[in-house]
Amino acid sequence: MKRRSFFSWLAFLTMIAMVAMLLSSCAKPTRKPEAALDTPEHHVFTGYKLYDKGDYGGAQREFVLAMQLDKNYAPAYVGLGLCFGSQKDFKTAYENMKKAKSLAKKKEDRVDAHVGMIRLYSMERKEKWLKDAEDEFEDAVKLDPKSSAAYFYMGKAYKYGFEFDKAGTQFKKVLDLNDKYLIEADQEWKLVQKIQRAAPGSKIGKQIALIDAITRADLAALFIQELLLEKLYQKRTPAQFDTSYKPPTQKFEADKIVKAEAATDIQAHVLRADIETALRLGVRGLEPTPDHKFLPNEKVNRQAYAMMVEDILIKVTGNQKLATEFIGSKSPFPDLRNDHPAFNAIMVCTSRGIMEAKDMSTGEFGPQGTVSGADALLIIRRLKDELRFF
Repeated sequence: MKRRSFFSWLAFLTMIAMVAMLLSSCAKPTRKPEAALDTPEHHVFTGYKLYDKGDYGGAQREFVLAMQLDKNYAPAYVGLGLCFGSQKDFKTAYENMKKAKSLAKKKEDRVDAHVGMIRLYSMERKEKWLKDAEDEFEDAVKLDPKSSAAYFYMGKAYKYGFEFDKAGTQFKKVLDLNDKYLIEADQEWKLVQKIQRAAPGSKIGKQIALIDAITRADLAALFIQELLLEKLYQKRTPAQFDTSYKPPTQKFEADKIVKAEAATDIQAHVLRADIETALRLGVRGLEPTPDHKFLPNEKVNRQAYAMMVEDILIKVTGNQKLATEFIGSKSPFPDLRNDHPAFNAIMVCTSRGIMEAKDMSTGEFGPQGTVSGADALLIIRRLKDELRFF
């Protein structure tokens, strides 16, 4: 692992050196185009296509090529700033973005530079970053009140800042403008609406809401902090006291056996406390492996989540019949046989509206599909509603 980190760091340094060499050439006389499409505009266009694919090295090369053709071409500095920001080199990122702001003369270039700053603040998220992003946004929309990019990226900034109401307003504005970023804004708006319906109450819940695919550690935290599972179990199971006689405790037990930890791979995990609580409560599907591994970073799929929810329903309601309620029933899902190990659990969840088909057009449940943070929270919200009388 250390060797891999070394080579990753070496590759990054090589990339920085390459860009530095290319940038130094900008001080030389502007080179002449070598082809019809060898223009600053085309290189920036290509650079953003590579950037969107995560090819930051390729994107940097294109932005520098644009700068070699026109060292005062502001959009190239914006793109280069975003590349450095995405690689966590924020000092260089801000230097390039400020350079873009100083060079921008046309209205659209000035707006582009302000939007670039919003994006950098959203990446770094230092103290008061959201206020700084709002200032850049205000400057952008003063220049162009119909800038879809400004509203879209301010919406993303509000989302990262857990200001979901404000985020939704910005994404809705993009849709109303009916210009650029329509598909992206529609997806973000739907995500924000889902998070708003789930109404996460804890900070960790809001953070997990933005995750594309949750892990076992994430779900343990949601069960403990959002569902408040420990309190649910305590209400259902009265405390038991052992009043039998106990002999005086010996001061020294030479042959005393030390009990192994339930999970040996969570000691340094940031969610360790929630994981340990979930292990103590014994949620089916969140147990450790026989060799005492919790596998905190393993993704949770939909069938596993359904089985956990079924287990919680049985324990909180005390209704053991739930475990066999749909055995022998016909499956309503084309991708799920009725003899599937998770079939009963999935039916228990879907029949109560706690979970639903992954694809409403085909009716597929998608048992092996991952679970997003927003979906996980929405399921917990519905589970809370189901258990509100218990």
